[in-house]
Amino acid sequence: MYCSVLLPTYNEAENLPIMVAMLVKTFEGMGESFEIIVIDDNSPDGTLSIAKDLQGVYGESRIVLAPREGKLGLGSAYVHGSHFTKGDFILIMDADLSHDPKFIPEFIKMQRDRELDIVSGTRYVKGGGVYGWDLKRKLVSRGANFLARVLLNPPVSDLTGSFRLYKKSVFQQVMPKVKSRGYTFQLEIIVRAARMRFTCGEVPITFVDRIYGTSKLGSMEVLEYLIGLWDLFISA
Repeated sequence: MYCSVLLPTYNEAENLPIMVAMLVKTFEGMGESFEIIVIDDNSPDGTLSIAKDLQGVYGESRIVLAPREGKLGLGSAYVHGSHFTKGDFILIMDADLSHDPKFIPEFIKMQRDRELDIVSGTRYVKGGGVYGWDLKRKLVSRGANFLARVLLNPPVSDLTGSFRLYKKSVFQQVMPKVKSRGYTFQLEIIVRAARMRFTCGEVPITFVDRIYGTSKLGSMEVLEYLIGLWDLFISA
């Protein structure tokens, strides 16, 4: 498997070197080919400069830089980064250490065993979980997923998660139908893929709240999610 990892970043200078080291160790341990594509949105903390240093350490074939002029939405970062990919598979995940690369071998094994189009990490089945969130954040996440399950009957339990493995060909086929380029992107792409009859499996993961930096999730992102959810419901 040749896997292209998409890492959108904004003010992740402290987290990025650790995440990259963990990814390199994971893929080398599996003997899998990979590249890490860093999509930085003009971070004022020097994240792009750190990424360039990492490129010098690991090589340009493994660390690919895909910078943008500013914050244009999480979904659009994945779309932008996908244009730089050479792999047959696209792995999306957070760069803030919330997603542990130790789960990647399980994603790959499930994909191979069942020949799936998508493998999604989930916090909301046995073996999964969330650590470090306060009650408010947990309620927001649970509520968002509950509403989506009631309205859309999706094939996965964790619609707001962003730790997923896609066949590149599937990602490219689904993307033209996805309208959202913000936080609703994760919800919409999985729902659109299911409606297109692509297959999806889930791997339990543990999500750990970031240690360095601050969360990008705010009230505007929550509102955007609700609007996107309603749009998907009425367009079904």
